[in-house]
Amino acid sequence: MKKVVKFGGSSLASAEQFKKVGDIIRAEESRRYVVPSAPGKRFSDDTKVTDMLYKCYGAAIKEKKFIDQLEAIKARYNEIIDGLGLDLSLDAEFDVIRENFGKKIGRDYAASRGEFLNGIIMAKYLGYEFIDAAEVILFDEEGHFDGDKTNEVLSKRLETVERAVIPGFYGAMPDGTIKTFSRGGSDLTGSIVAKAAQVDMYENWTDVSGFLIADPRIIANPKSIEAITYKELRELSYMGATVLHEDAIFPIRKEGIPINIKNTNAPSDKGTLIVEATCRHPKYTITGIAGKQGFASITIEKAMMNSEIGFCRKVLQVFEDNGISIEHMPSGIDTMTVLVHQSEFEEKEQKVLAGIHQAVQPDSIELESDLALIAIVGRGMRSKRGTSGRIFSALAHAHVNVKMIDQGSSELNVVVGVRNHDFENAIRALYDIFVTTRI
Repeated sequence: MKKVVKFGGSSLASAEQFKKVGDIIRAEESRRYVVPSAPGKRFSDDTKVTDMLYKCYGAAIKEKKFIDQLEAIKARYNEIIDGLGLDLSLDAEFDVIRENFGKKIGRDYAASRGEFLNGIIMAKYLGYEFIDAAEVILFDEEGHFDGDKTNEVLSKRLETVERAVIPGFYGAMPDGTIKTFSRGGSDLTGSIVAKAAQVDMYENWTDVSGFLIADPRIIANPKSIEAITYKELRELSYMGATVLHEDAIFPIRKEGIPINIKNTNAPSDKGTLIVEATCRHPKYTITGIAGKQGFASITIEKAMMNSEIGFCRKVLQVFEDNGISIEHMPSGIDTMTVLVHQSEFEEKEQKVLAGIHQAVQPDSIELESDLALIAIVGRGMRSKRGTSGRIFSALAHAHVNVKMIDQGSSELNVVVGVRNHDFENAIRALYDIFVTTRI
């Protein structure tokens, strides 16, 4: 059995955390490829190394003194090295970084050094081979990730390497220029390595024991999710659940490689298993609840609009022409409602309204702001009768007025719209009826 293990910044913030990670890796022979992030916060008021690098490079490009800031970053790494008792010096690497910062080599290069340096330490600590991600994670000349070429190069490299550390977050363009992923970079690197190495499992280690059914900032000690499908994860991630960035799923989804979200500080916890499909029956009818605030709705009403060919397309064209993305679009016989991010819409609202009038000559247009969307997601909803009734009963008992309802044809999720001020109350009511009381 082979595994790729990725560790987040909080898991590698200090020597103490490194030791936990080392114990985890050594506990199983199968954990052969390691993808580290840059050191995160050691305590709540601490600064992540990546942020320190951004600030240091920002001073360099403004022709300000940056050496003291770079020395502070070096001190963070030396603290880890000394705490692990390693015979290792990063002086040569920091000399190169200082020179390149002086040359203003690039913001991506600056940010990537956090993972690069942590990878060197991790490889030394474990006795694994260090593979610079710039050699095997490849972008094209336009700066887009080249998945096919990366898989070819990385697969060939790993064929001859039994155990390796590959830093997350960055790669290189054809001319050698360092390029970082925009979001969820280390998660994505882990997924890329898992695909190339054809492993049996991708373990993503962080500071929580997997996905939680609801936001712990709203629900006290919410239950964790034992198993979740890619489709369910996609729905929850889109609505704000952020333990793992959804882009990290795609490189391995076609390969059928499961992902296990685990807790570095509680390694015996099962965590959450992410799979293509599963016969496991979920413990609760729902898998999770997630939501976002700050939406606006535009309701267009016109008699006999359903018989007017191209009506919806014309309306949506107006939003596209104004660069506004659509979140949901529930409709009736003579009405069509478009939900958008309020912050995007407000600046262009009058232009959009005028465009809709010109495009379809509606009888009326009604706007509503300060809305929140909540997704109730779960494969178990397909086989349970009365799920929608329980949703609306719970919201009614909580005195929450439902402004919008949208259910996907897959029966995997139900999205409800409520007022922003009802957002947290609604989530508590839904969690209570499906998880706490399980009525």
